[in-house]
Amino acid sequence: MIVFQGVSKNFNGGSSALEEIDFEIGPGEFVSLSGRSGAGKSTVIKLLIGEDKPSKGRVFFGQYEVNKLKDDDLPAFRRHIGVVFQDFRLLPTKTAYENVAFALEVAGRPAREITELVPQILDMVGLGDKMKNFPKQLSGGECQRVAIARAMIHRPEVVIADEPTGNLDPFHTFEIMKLLEKINELGTTVLLATHDKDVINSLEKRVITLDNGRIVRDEKKGKYMLV
Repeated sequence: MIVFQGVSKNFNGGSSALEEIDFEIGPGEFVSLSGRSGAGKSTVIKLLIGEDKPSKGRVFFGQYEVNKLKDDDLPAFRRHIGVVFQDFRLLPTKTAYENVAFALEVAGRPAREITELVPQILDMVGLGDKMKNFPKQLSGGECQRVAIARAMIHRPEVVIADEPTGNLDPFHTFEIMKLLEKINELGTTVLLATHDKDVINSLEKRVITLDNGRIVRDEKKGKYMLV
C-alpha cells in the first residue's frame, strides 16, 4: 500500500533530511515511526501526503506515485488519507459538528449525506453528545477526538497521526491511543509518528526507527530505543 523506494530529501544549502529510505507498509498495519526530533519523521509524512517531493527516489500510495502527482491532483488523492496533528488544527469559530462537516463541504458532498455521516463519526469517537460544542468548550483530548473524526470522515485507507498525543496528559493520551487502535482494528492502516516512549512500548506493534534521516531499525514488535 505505502512504499518508499530509495528516498532521499535534501534542502537548499546541502542539509539532508532523509537518506536512502526504503520501507513498505501493508493494508491494515499499525506502524509507529519513531526517532528523536529532527530524525526525519515529519519529512516522511510530508512526502507521503504530497506536501513535498523527494530529491531522489519514489513514493507510492496504492496506485498513486505520489512524487509525480500534479498540484491539481492532490486534493482528490488526499481524501484517501486522514491526517491528525499534534495541535488539532480545528476551526475555533465552528462547533465539533461543523469542523467535521466542513471537510465534506469542501469536497462538495451533498447536505443530506453530511447530516447523516457527521453524527455517525462523532458517535464513533465518543462525542455524540458534544456536537454543538466549540473547541474552547472541549478538553484537549476531546479536541483531538474531533480531529480524528474529521480525519476519518472520508473513510480513508490510511490515518497518519503526527505526534497526536504531544499536547495531552497521560489519561487523554491513553484514550487517543485506544481510539487509534480501534480504528486500526476496523481495517484502517495507521501510521503513527511519535517520540513518546510509553506510547510506543505499550502498543507492541511494528516500529520503524529513524536517526539522522536513516532507518536504523524496523521491527515487527518494536520498542522505543535511543540510537
